[in-house]
Amino acid sequence: MNTLSYKTVSANDATVTKEWFVVDATNEVLGRLASEVAKLLRGKHKPSFTPHVDCGDNVIIINAEKVRLTGNKMDDKLYYHYTGYPGGKRSATPKDWLKRKPTAIIEHAVKGMLPKNRLGSKIYGNLYVYAGSEHSHEAQKPKEIKLNSIK
Repeated sequence: MNTLSYKTVSANDATVTKEWFVVDATNEVLGRLASEVAKLLRGKHKPSFTPHVDCGDNVIIINAEKVRLTGNKMDDKLYYHYTGYPGGKRSATPKDWLKRKPTAIIEHAVKGMLPKNRLGSKIYGNLYVYAGSEHSHEAQKPKEIKLNSIK
């Protein structure tokens, strides 16, 4: 009896190959950009995806200040944080965040799409966001990637 034997291959830190990608956020919709970047960081685009291992790639996002929000979200959406004191609820719009710290809006959106555990924290460390078009990772030879080419 000749049967085929298929074995499930589970990735680990020794077998994972990580790549570097550059994503240009110019005129990209924030949520769509964040979900595609979260897939790249997680490694879900790879055939060797393993849920409990950091098998994703390193992603560099440039031109974060040129990201776009649809509808009236630039003025109507609110981000809340709490100071820890009574009455310390603070809110800010995406327009305020883009003026003050343009990278924070993308970092916040991507972090919300990653797992809420130690693995998610480790994966989040593979994200690099820059406000301008310059970044300091030329030595890694990152590949330019278009978001609509990721499937």
